[in-house]
Amino acid sequence: MASIRISAVSFEHHPTGFGIGYARPRISWRFSADDNTKDWSQESYDIQVGGHGNVEGITYHVESSDSVLVPWPDESLDSRRSAWVKVRSQGKTVDLTGRVSNISTEWSNPALVEAALLAKGDWKAKLTTSRFRSKKNEPMRPWLFRKVFPLSEQLGTILRARLYITAHGVYEAFINGQRVGKEEMAPGWTSYGHRLLYQTFDVTTLLATGQPNIFGVEVGEGWFAGQIGMASRRCIYGDRLAFIAQLEILCENGDSHTLVSNATWKSHQSATTRSEIYDGEDYDSREEQEGWNSDPNFNDQSWTSTDELEFPSARLLASESPPVRVTGKLCPVKIFKSKAGKTLVDFGQNLVGKLQVRLPAATGAGDVEGDTISFSHAEVLENGELGTRPLRKAKPIDKVTLSRQQSFTWSPKFTFHGFRYVQINGWPTDDTMPSQDDITALVMHSDMRRTGWFSCSDPLINKLHDNVLWSMKGNFFSLPTDCPQRDERLGWTGDIQVFSPSANFIFDTQGFLGSWLEDVSAEQLADGKDGVPGLVVPDVFKPAFPPGPQCVWHDVTVLTPWDLYNTSGDLEILRRQYASMKAWVDSGISRGPNGLWNQNIWQFGDWLDPAAPPDEPGAARTDSLLVADAYLVRVLETIARVSLLLGKSEDADRYDKDASAVKKAFRHEYIAPSGLLVGDTQTAHALALCFGLFEGRAQVAKSASRLCHLVHEARYRIGTGFVGTPLITHALSDTGNHQLAYRMLLERKCPSWLYPITMGATTIWERWDSILPDGSINPGEMTSFNHYALGSVANWLHKSVGGISPITPGWQNIKVRPVPGGTITSAKVAYESPYGRVECSWRVNEADGIFSMTVVVPPNSKAVVILPSDWQEKSQDGRREEEKGRAIGSGRYEFSCPFLPSEWPPKAEFARSTFLVKV
Repeated sequence: MASIRISAVSFEHHPTGFGIGYARPRISWRFSADDNTKDWSQESYDIQVGGHGNVEGITYHVESSDSVLVPWPDESLDSRRSAWVKVRSQGKTVDLTGRVSNISTEWSNPALVEAALLAKGDWKAKLTTSRFRSKKNEPMRPWLFRKVFPLSEQLGTILRARLYITAHGVYEAFINGQRVGKEEMAPGWTSYGHRLLYQTFDVTTLLATGQPNIFGVEVGEGWFAGQIGMASRRCIYGDRLAFIAQLEILCENGDSHTLVSNATWKSHQSATTRSEIYDGEDYDSREEQEGWNSDPNFNDQSWTSTDELEFPSARLLASESPPVRVTGKLCPVKIFKSKAGKTLVDFGQNLVGKLQVRLPAATGAGDVEGDTISFSHAEVLENGELGTRPLRKAKPIDKVTLSRQQSFTWSPKFTFHGFRYVQINGWPTDDTMPSQDDITALVMHSDMRRTGWFSCSDPLINKLHDNVLWSMKGNFFSLPTDCPQRDERLGWTGDIQVFSPSANFIFDTQGFLGSWLEDVSAEQLADGKDGVPGLVVPDVFKPAFPPGPQCVWHDVTVLTPWDLYNTSGDLEILRRQYASMKAWVDSGISRGPNGLWNQNIWQFGDWLDPAAPPDEPGAARTDSLLVADAYLVRVLETIARVSLLLGKSEDADRYDKDASAVKKAFRHEYIAPSGLLVGDTQTAHALALCFGLFEGRAQVAKSASRLCHLVHEARYRIGTGFVGTPLITHALSDTGNHQLAYRMLLERKCPSWLYPITMGATTIWERWDSILPDGSINPGEMTSFNHYALGSVANWLHKSVGGISPITPGWQNIKVRPVPGGTITSAKVAYESPYGRVECSWRVNEADGIFSMTVVVPPNSKAVVILPSDWQEKSQDGRREEEKGRAIGSGRYEFSCPFLPSEWPPKAEFARSTFLVKV
């Protein structure tokens, strides 16, 4: 019997709904169905809201097909108020005979939502700091803060206890010796002068009545006061480590109690004597304050009093971005001695995180060499030793001074590293080597929900996608960084702008990138930048580097919100970012007399073109001004669409006219009547084809033919940098040259996507040749082994190889159009859309020439399926018949058709084109 179920209920883009910063959070629900249920669409829904004594709840019936981000139906949530929500949907199916059946879901499981502190006036706590002041230009030692408070037995059972907490710095909190939450490096990195995120924790089970309770907080410098940026600046946001905490308790007898941070707390220096993001952490176990956060009789006479600082000027906001957590553990694959006699640990995977080590007791007197163990981190080996040169000035070395009394397990608290290899110095046992049971790598990243999967018949392509996944995890660490290991780790705008279509598929990035974009907007609009955001956000470049606005990088203001909208269908993202978009387009972009970019502005352009010398990463073959002008058309067309969606008709008309004029100017400046480009490079043609810059099919055909020639001429190796790489395979496959796109994908010689894999890469490299063929490290200063930008090909793998993409924003209408090619005989892709799971798996049986495919469309969604027989060429002149896509509703479907593979490997004369690109 057919059945539909509601598999998940969620609120806004919040990871859980607990501690949400909305009084009227929008509600979404995803569906699942059995294989017998097809073509089901919702016609109405019921939402039941209860809580605060309303046991039965109130039911609201709505006639609507909407199931994503529907309005909150009940009274607004006050600060601290919680509610439970259940959803039930009613809809119809239509079978192959046209018979209509009504099928309704059962009520969903109750989903809990709880508001955080929604107003500044809800905060009674004070920003609390130690009276001790650190020396200038030196690392700040972490501080411990402690408060003992009684809870009378007469209060009865504790019904509810909530902790609201954040810091100027990074913190860990403890109640009665128990760690509060699993967050790492909380509260994360935001533009602290504008937005300071706080966390909400349910600590009901950690408290006890009838005894003293101990509340402890440890605070490190983190991004707030630590050394950040290539210029090695400290204390960018402030020079006092501090925290603000508010513990609210409701008891069985009806009494409520609030404990706040203030000057009545005590403080002491931590046994962690130094903790830096770039340079690691030092811990001296002999200075541990045993029982400081758990023992009510702990002697704190040596502890000092605290000061209260002014309440933060930034807005205190409940975080919607998922926190950084430890999401996995890796054991060593090998512990060995190098030729130089160094103890090296190989975890087999380049990762971001930290170590967890079971340490022995000290063997010496506690102050002699040998009682301190150091752990040095690096991503690669060079000549069999730790390859540290790419780290530049960063020194990611953790040190532990042992206690003679006992062994213990240690892990850094307030730092993280990008590494695969660790060198251990000073291990105090006879063989000077730990066992594999002694050391573990803890994988850390922002704990986003996984939404996308891809695999195919080629193991190297699967490894490529896996490397993209690992690079994304490592660099989605509180904010989207460029790299996780050297003296940088900054929120570079260009990197995420080109990568976001891939990222948005693999993980649910709405809360994560949405939060970061609010920082983009806050700094751009409030800091007197004339519409120009930072190149990195939060912006730590003072003064700005390089001078002047930048295409691609600063275009993140327009294009990344648009990418998020296409994934989620959420207009509020566009509405919230609209002022930022307009500021960049109207004031930030420097235009010349012809309406194109000011040609005197230096541009990053097609950064890290493989032909660029190691010491000149910006020396690309594609003219940077052509890149800027192509992107200008794209940005203007996008903001025109955004304006129209938001009902800004005057803006939409103005931007649309501007886009048409700029496109005309671009054609005049760069395109010959034949379709040849002034910038005759892979990147130039990919930009012009994908951005619809040509006039008429003849020009498209000429450019596509020329691009094919350039790819053949390059022996199928990549000739693109940050700008061209996300587009090159789309430009080829969308003009009918899919076999050439596959040929580039499968190339193994450098530069190519698979070359790093043949050299042992487990993440995406910053340069195509970060390791040279002889095994040495590229001599360029910018040589990271964990940089996701060049992994943007994942978007093409999902869309063209796997075969799924949204027709309309939010994935309610889906295109299923896999394009088999190369030596890949099968592929499978899955995506947890806002409506439910979308799947496409296909296989080519070479023996009988049959293409077979299974498609799953979630309830309340529709799809258009285009089989290879619908698009394969029908004539010798390269033209094609119109695609005969078939519309289907929700359900599981099987398709098959004859399949005649195109010539493989493609020859130069194969460069014929069909016309799928925008004209």
